[in-house]
Order: sequence, then C-alpha cells, then structure tokens
Amino acid sequence: MDTTPPSVRQRRGRGARERILKAAGELFTARGLNATGIELLAHTANVSKRTLYTHFASKDDLVHAFLTSIEDDLLPASSSASESQPDPRAQLLAIFDWQPNTPDSPVRGCPFLNAAIEFPDPEHPVHQLAAAYRNEFAQRLIALARAAGASDPQRLGEQLALLYDGAEARSVALNSTAIGAAAHSVATKLIDAAITSIPT
Repeated sequence: MDTTPPSVRQRRGRGARERILKAAGELFTARGLNATGIELLAHTANVSKRTLYTHFASKDDLVHAFLTSIEDDLLPASSSASESQPDPRAQLLAIFDWQPNTPDSPVRGCPFLNAAIEFPDPEHPVHQLAAAYRNEFAQRLIALARAAGASDPQRLGEQLALLYDGAEARSVALNSTAIGAAAHSVATKLIDAAITSIPT
C-alpha cells in the first residue's frame, strides 16, 4: 500500500512524463540504453514504477519516446529552414563542430547510432527509428549540398553522412571529440571538390 501523503503524490504526478523523459536522457547518455534499469529510471524521475508504466508501457517504449523527443534537435537544418540561411556550405561543415569533451564527461556519440547497436534486430521499433533517423540525416545533408551548389549533391550528402558516422564511432572508441576537427578537414575537401567541379 502506498503510504505517501496525497499532497506529495499529487506533486509527483505533475509533469511526470517530462521528468521521466529527462531522467531517461541523463541515464541513457551516461550508462547506455540496455544498462539502465527501470528502478533507477523511476528513482531518478521521482516517480513510482507504476507511474512510469502508466506513461510508457515498457522500457522499449520509453527508449523509443526518448529518441523521438530529441531527433528534431539533432538533425541538420531542413531544406526549407536552410532557405533563410545564406551559407549552406557552412551548415554542412557545422555538423563536425564538436565541443571539447571533459575528463568527467566521456564521449557518448550519436544516440541513434548507439540505439541501432544496442537494439540490433532490424525489425525492432527502436532500431527502425534509428535507421530512419540516419536516413533523414543523410537526406538533410543532400538537400544542403544541393543548396550549396554541389555537382552531385546525392553523392556529397552520402559521403558526408558516412564521414560523420565514422567520426562519431571513432570519437567514442577513443573518447575524444578532437576527431571532429579531422573530420571537418576531410569534409572541407569533399565539399570544395564537389562545388568546384561544377561545369561552367
């Protein structure tokens, strides 16, 4: 029986979904998806497991909801949004402008790449969401490459997406965001070659 006073239960109930998603973001980033248990999620969000399961039918549902909640913030600007931006080339290079990591903050990389690895079944909804995100990521780069004047925007966008994914994986393995600077340099050469090769 829950002996928590009604006033406390009411306060805990307010914004519970947002607190659970916030806790999920913190814990999934720090510990990984599979290594984060429901008990810890509920404790960190200051909710009961019953409340957590009221908002999310399973942990997999919570993982899916968490990833869905952050995808728009992580994707490059869409082609419509970039129309107001004067320099799509700079936007392409900006994806490699990574903040330096600190000793107490290990590099975790792209949460969608991590999700695809932790949920390897291609038929799993979380894996499918991660794959859809990575495809959309590449499509955004293709659109920006087209706006930048690349002779073959499809090829350039895919090249930059591949470079980004590889750099993310290497940065996690080496625990260093300095990889972003090296990737930025390679991306600059790819972009310049794609743009200068346009027939005149």
